[in-house]
Amino acid sequence: MSSIPAQGRIRIGSAPVSWGVWFAEDPRQVPWPRFLDEVARAGYEWIELGPYGYLPTDTARLSRELLGRGLHLCAGTVFTSLHHGPAAWDHAWEQVRPVAECARAVGARYLVDVPALWRDDKTGQIVEARQLTTEQWRNLTSGSEWLGRRVRDIYGLQLVVHPHADTHLDTPASVRRFLDDTDADSVGLCLDTGHYAYGGGDALDLIKTDGDRIGYLHLKQVDPVVLTEVIENDVPFGTAVQRGVMCEPPTGLPALEPVLTAARSLGSEVFAIVEQDMYPCTPTRPLPIAQRTLAVLRSFIE
Repeated sequence: MSSIPAQGRIRIGSAPVSWGVWFAEDPRQVPWPRFLDEVARAGYEWIELGPYGYLPTDTARLSRELLGRGLHLCAGTVFTSLHHGPAAWDHAWEQVRPVAECARAVGARYLVDVPALWRDDKTGQIVEARQLTTEQWRNLTSGSEWLGRRVRDIYGLQLVVHPHADTHLDTPASVRRFLDDTDADSVGLCLDTGHYAYGGGDALDLIKTDGDRIGYLHLKQVDPVVLTEVIENDVPFGTAVQRGVMCEPPTGLPALEPVLTAARSLGSEVFAIVEQDMYPCTPTRPLPIAQRTLAVLRSFIE
């Protein structure tokens, strides 16, 4: 699949995770007003909703809070277990519906879906088999198509599925299989450069071969030294984050400048959302990192 020569527009944003936010409520996380104040102060204009319930769920209030800071919402995020079959799809919809309603009401165009982790990211406990059966894989792909069509038809949102460490969609082989087995009209891909590298993938290669499936990026980098230790010792993702496996750009891999250049060459608008995984973290740590990261990214695209 060839890219389009015309230069597309890159919209850089950030997300609550870059402020150490992984959960709707956690006393170790910064309060949401501080996140909004600081993400605007850092110079970002676009943000994600983050875990539903962290930011205000009253859409009128959320709109006012964003507008007052010059911020715009680009996506909501959900976590689903579609591989468990139709009964799980119904349960997933109950989780997806309020997020999609909120995201659309505040102007977002995307819904990011993270498949369920087979190992708990907080405790490290293995909660199910690492490999899907043939039936479970079919449930995952057909369920993703079902969800993509539904959020598109009801809310006008584009579903982008997010390959993620410690999920069943975490390696180049599994991503390739997922893309081949799903309908492009219903399901897009959120390419997280850090998670894809974590699983052994090359984000630049994926953009070149499957750019038409990628309209949404999460920008992060891995520390190759820490990653080697993590993989060799089968360290859970949550613990790996605490050890610094996701590092501040531009100190890690993959190099983000060629990734952004390739994304621009697709000729379409692409959201590129910074996600600096560092849960938990001290309240004073995120803002300086966010400011430095934005300066680096702007130097690549301006």
